[in-house]
Amino acid sequence: MASVEVEITEIPALSPGESSLLDMHSLLNVLNVLYGELSLLGLTLGDDPELLQPALAACDRFRADLGNAAASLRHAQTLPETVAAIQRVVAEELDRRPARKEESEVRDSLANLQSVFKVLDVRSREILARSRTPGEWVDLPIEDLRADFREVFAAIEKNSRGRYRIIYNLARQEAADYFINFDIESANPSVVSMPLIFKDVMRDLMANARKYTPPGGTINAGLYETAETLKFSVQDTGRGIPAEELQTVVHYGKRGSNVGQVRTLGGGFGLTKAFLVTKQFGGRFWIRSEVGIGTRIRIEIPRPTAKTQSAA
Repeated sequence: MASVEVEITEIPALSPGESSLLDMHSLLNVLNVLYGELSLLGLTLGDDPELLQPALAACDRFRADLGNAAASLRHAQTLPETVAAIQRVVAEELDRRPARKEESEVRDSLANLQSVFKVLDVRSREILARSRTPGEWVDLPIEDLRADFREVFAAIEKNSRGRYRIIYNLARQEAADYFINFDIESANPSVVSMPLIFKDVMRDLMANARKYTPPGGTINAGLYETAETLKFSVQDTGRGIPAEELQTVVHYGKRGSNVGQVRTLGGGFGLTKAFLVTKQFGGRFWIRSEVGIGTRIRIEIPRPTAKTQSAA
C-alpha cells in the first residue's frame, strides 16, 4: 500500500494530570533513563539493582510528581540538590568498593550518569523558563540549537552501551549505525525563532524516529523559518504506522499496534504533545506513513504578528 498523508485536527481532551505529564514529558524520559542507569550501576557494583535505593527513591519522587504542575516546577527548581543527593549515594557505595572504581563498566556508568545529569539540567531550565513566559517565542542561535541536539543524541548513544552509533556523515555509516541529518534554515542565518516548548517537540519526534527505526536506518529532519511560518519535518526509515491507525496513534498513551516489542522508556505520548503544541500555536499537523517503509511528521506553525507577541 502506498503511503498516505493525513492531517490530524482533533484528539480527545486530556485531564489536568495528563496535561501536566505531557508538559513534563521531556523530564520523564530523562528520569527514566537515570533510573535505569542507577539500577544498572547497582547490578555492576553489588549484583543488586536496588543497591542505590536512596537515589532510586529520589527519581521515583520526581517521576510521581510529574502529573502535578506545581510540584513538577518545585522539583525543577531544586534539581541541583536532588542531583547532589544522588551523587552522594553513588560516591558512598563507590567508597565501600574502592577497587571497583577503575573497572570499565563502572567508569562507563559514571560517564553516562554525568551525561544524564547534564541533559536533566538543560530540560529543567527550559521548563522553568517556559513557566515564566508561557507562549513566548524566543530567538535561539542556530549553532547552539544544533549543538543541543548533538548532545541529546550523544546521550542516547551512550545509553545504548555500544549497541549502535549515531553518526552525521553518510560516508561513515556502517550496518549498526544511525545516520541523522538535521537541516536548519532561517531568514536570519544565525538565529531561528520559536516557542521554547517546540524544542521538546523536535527532540521527542526525532527520538521517536530513532526508536522505531532499526540500526542502519536514516532520520532526516528539517527546520525552516520564514517571515510567516515555522516549519518542521522529520522522516525515518522505520517500521511505519498502519494506515488505519494514523488518526488514533496521536491519542494520549497510544502506540502503533506494530511496535509492541520495541523497548521504550517513554510515556507513549510524544506525538500527543507534538500535536497539542502545534494546535496551541495555531498550527497544522500531518502524518505520512507506510508499514515497513517509514514515517514522516510535518508541522507548520504561523509566526506571531507583533500584536500577538505583545499579548503573549
